[in-house]
Amino acid sequence: MQIISTNIAKPTTFIWNGKEVTTGIYKIPVTTPIFLGKETVTGDEVSDRKHHGGEFKACYLFSADHYPYWKNLYPHLDWTYGMLGENLTITGLNEKKLHIGAIYKVGDALVQITQPREPCYKFAVKFDSNKVLKQFIDHGYPGTYVRVLEAGFVSTGDVFTLVEKATNSLSIFQFFELLFSAEKNKEHINIILNQEAVPQKKREQLKAYL
Repeated sequence: MQIISTNIAKPTTFIWNGKEVTTGIYKIPVTTPIFLGKETVTGDEVSDRKHHGGEFKACYLFSADHYPYWKNLYPHLDWTYGMLGENLTITGLNEKKLHIGAIYKVGDALVQITQPREPCYKFAVKFDSNKVLKQFIDHGYPGTYVRVLEAGFVSTGDVFTLVEKATNSLSIFQFFELLFSAEKNKEHINIILNQEAVPQKKREQLKAYL
């Protein structure tokens, strides 16, 4: 996996149900290295601290390999990397091979795979389509958040090197499928319950299905 674009956002506002909302989903590529901090990317707008940023969502990665799928669905949009709201656009990122808890060295940082992106209404506003939320879920390739174990700068061209494999884990693809499936796989839930790379709140939500 290799970084081909580093992306950050300035605050953007829009009106939603009569209220002004600020978001950091409108990310654009930058030409300088970006700093992955323990709870956020330095200089990147994180407006909704309840659902974005923090220890388990410090940085969002999305695969450049999935861009053709989205461009085909929404050819009229102004496409640049960062369009899916990611801080790092990565070649070779495959959610079926990326496992919760795995640790990677990239640039000066050490990161751990934590959980998939769950789409929200801001994503629909950006794409100007409510259909995009279901399309995102149905596609099944949501990218991943990472926990930053060691803060540091990363740059375009930096490669992810596996430092520690995940054990008794699920792939990001399986975790995403578990989150949105009507019939929950109890074996998969039990695996997640033992994953320290998944926030306690998320584990408790899934535990309710047992």
